[in-house]
Amino acid sequence: MSAKVGWILMESPAVFVTLAVFFKGQHNHEIVPRCFLALFEAHYIHRTFIFPMGIKTGATRMPIVTAMMASLFNALNGYIQGRWISHYGYYPTQWLTAPQFLFGIVIFATGMLINIWADRLLLHLRASSQEKVYKVPHGGLFEYVTCPNYLGEILEWLGWSIMTWSSTGLGFFVSTVCFLGPRANAHHDWYLKKFSDYPQSRKSLIPFLW
Repeated sequence: MSAKVGWILMESPAVFVTLAVFFKGQHNHEIVPRCFLALFEAHYIHRTFIFPMGIKTGATRMPIVTAMMASLFNALNGYIQGRWISHYGYYPTQWLTAPQFLFGIVIFATGMLINIWADRLLLHLRASSQEKVYKVPHGGLFEYVTCPNYLGEILEWLGWSIMTWSSTGLGFFVSTVCFLGPRANAHHDWYLKKFSDYPQSRKSLIPFLW
């Protein structure tokens, strides 16, 4: 299927399943759980309805099985995260001033900004080429790592795990690292093989380290 359709199909369960589960929780009317919901939905609304609009129609294809597997993961994870923040977790209003929340939301917001910026730059590079010609991205964090978009997403869910201070949030963060880490390595190796002049100082995912 087209990559645009695939993105929408695989990311949309995180939007709708989380919403459906959240409003069945006993704490769904409380301010902190609703703040968590707003942050979670902000990420996935962007990933589901805004990011795919930048993909050129027919430019790339996505295997149906990939979209299906990702859709199942997002449905399950949406259920787990939504159930925790609305029902099993307890977050009084004072949690808004807790160090975990304040530190976590800064990391989450930073990661989301990095993720959106890097994705837009990559989409712009692809859109500016009339043919399927690959280019080396430059500027900002691209001078230090091959995949700042992945780094941004990992930072988002690190912030989420700290904000929610939960095993469910930690599990999501760890699964994100396990999924995006190898992908970042694969992208980095591809660039090194594709471009003889690819900057040798760039790391795959974390500046100066990885």
